[in-house]
Amino acid sequence: MTHRDAADEVSTDESEIEAEKPSKLSAQAILGQMGGFSGLVYSSVPVLVFVPVSSYFGLVAAIIAALGVAAVILGWRLFRRDSLQPAISGFIGVGISALAAYVVGESKGYFLLGIWSSLAYAAVFAASVLIRRPVVGYLWGWFNERDRGWRRVRRAVFAFDVATLTWVLVFGARFVVQNRLYDDDQTGLLGVTRIAMGWPLTGVAALVTYLAIRKAQEALHAAEAADAVEAQASEARAD
Repeated sequence: MTHRDAADEVSTDESEIEAEKPSKLSAQAILGQMGGFSGLVYSSVPVLVFVPVSSYFGLVAAIIAALGVAAVILGWRLFRRDSLQPAISGFIGVGISALAAYVVGESKGYFLLGIWSSLAYAAVFAASVLIRRPVVGYLWGWFNERDRGWRRVRRAVFAFDVATLTWVLVFGARFVVQNRLYDDDQTGLLGVTRIAMGWPLTGVAALVTYLAIRKAQEALHAAEAADAVEAQASEARAD
C-alpha cells in the first residue's frame, strides 16, 4: 500500500466517523429540545396531581396543587442545571393549562393547551412534507450548522419526510383521542391518555427520527463523495 493509498483510507475512515457523529447528535438534540425523556416524565407529574385533587377537593385546589408541583420541579431542574429552556417552558405550560381550566371553569380545561398544540404541530409538520421542506430536515441542518444542500439529495429528503410524518402521526393521534375524551367530559381518562400518549409515543418517534437521520447522513455522504469524484474528473480533463 502506498503512502497516498494509506492517506486516502484514513481520510475515508475519518469521513465515515464524521458521518456517524452528526446523526447521533441530531437525534439527541431534537429530543433535547422537548426536555428529553426526563422532561417528559416531569411533565406528567402535574397531571398526576391535578386530576385526583380536582376530583376530591375541587378545581381551585387542583390548580394550586399543579402550580405548586410545577414550581418544585422547576426549582429542582434549575438546581440540577438542566437545560433552561425546556425547564421554564414546562412551568409556563402548566401555568397556561391551569389558567385555561380556571377560565373554562372545568377541570377538563387543563388539557386544552395540549390538545390544540398537538393539532397545530401535526398541521405544521404535515404541511412541511407537502411542500417538500420537512421540518426534521431543517432541524437537523440547524443543529449541525449545515446549509440546505440536503434538499438536493432525494434519499435524504425522503428520510426526513419519513421522520417528519412519524411526528405527524404522533401529534395527530394525540389530538384525535384526547379531543374526543374532552368532548365526552372524561377528565380522568384525559389524564391517563395524556401520560400514556406522552413519553411512549415520543420515544418511538425519536427512534424513527434517529434511524431516518442516519439514512439521510449516508445519502448525503454518498452524494458528497460522488461530487468529489466528479470534481476530480473535471480537473483531470482540464489538465
